[in-house]
Amino acid sequence: MEALSPSTLAELRRPRPYPAVSVFAPTHRREPDNIQDRVRLRNALADAKRQLESDPAVTRERRVDVEAQLDQALSEVDLTYTEDGVVIFAAPGEHQVWSLSRTVPERVVLSDTFLTRNLVAAQAAQRPFWVLAVSADRVTLWNGGAGQVTEERRGAFPLTRGRENFDAERRQQIGDMPSTFRDEGTRHFLREADTALSRVLRQDPRPLYVTGQPAALSALDEVGTVTKDAVHAPHGGLAHGTRDTVWRAVQPIIAAEDVRNVDTAGRELVAARGRKAYAAGVDEVWQNASEGRIRLLVVEENYRVTVRDDAGDHLVPAESGDLDVREDIVDEIVERCLDTGAEVRFVPDGTLGDAQGIAGVLRY
Repeated sequence: MEALSPSTLAELRRPRPYPAVSVFAPTHRREPDNIQDRVRLRNALADAKRQLESDPAVTRERRVDVEAQLDQALSEVDLTYTEDGVVIFAAPGEHQVWSLSRTVPERVVLSDTFLTRNLVAAQAAQRPFWVLAVSADRVTLWNGGAGQVTEERRGAFPLTRGRENFDAERRQQIGDMPSTFRDEGTRHFLREADTALSRVLRQDPRPLYVTGQPAALSALDEVGTVTKDAVHAPHGGLAHGTRDTVWRAVQPIIAAEDVRNVDTAGRELVAARGRKAYAAGVDEVWQNASEGRIRLLVVEENYRVTVRDDAGDHLVPAESGDLDVREDIVDEIVERCLDTGAEVRFVPDGTLGDAQGIAGVLRY
């Protein structure tokens, strides 16, 4: 799934001329489960077209337009590299296809905006991060998440400069061979990288890992403003590296940071329980999330539950296919918490014990 930046999410949530159609279909990564994926996706689109045709609020002109958008979207779906879910958005004059690394319930929704909660939850579950790779003549930015990194070409990145001689003639004349990263030209280059990175972080804030020679990391911290609180990964050569070399270098550090974050989340939940600022279980967490009371939401990675409203006051267990069933209530909670400024952490299955897969630390 491409990065769901705040600007991309805002664009998806922008009101559209009715109908804005959201089509969700679960998919599978391997045979034999994936054999029926295309059939199920075609059936979901056929259901969308039936709903369009039977909706008196949809004019013939718009129905024909949106049906054409759905057909075009289907032609762009490549199930060869499928993940765990596909989402198709279609509205008059536009369509989008998203592949998700998190399963989705099969559904079709007609509204005046696209339904985004499954995308938001999938993005949060991937635990996206940035990697900045620094050298004296090149700085690259890497988009990380879901066990991989890809080079990000955004704004000024990648930054490059010529390595003419870093004032080698002056150093020879005075017998001074200072570190490359004490050279003023290099430090100016690193300031440019810091400024470019600050723009990216304002648009798309994420955890940041910075890699390079120790002297490079020290110099960047001295001249910059945005990397001081980043996780440092001392390793030279990655600014000129491939996605595989960058991932192999940072993966152990990221894995260790993930373990630390899980431990920290556990301690915060224990402390919250002691001061009665704790919620556990899908019903209690949902109620507090709806009121914007959750500061930290902790969810087990594969926790899913099907529920329905009990007279609007509580959620009760339900079977898939029941009337008014809510099959993606966990994704809805995740999206709501993020929208209200909460931190969301996904942890390995079984971590939360008697919390039954989901728990939160309350603001008050």
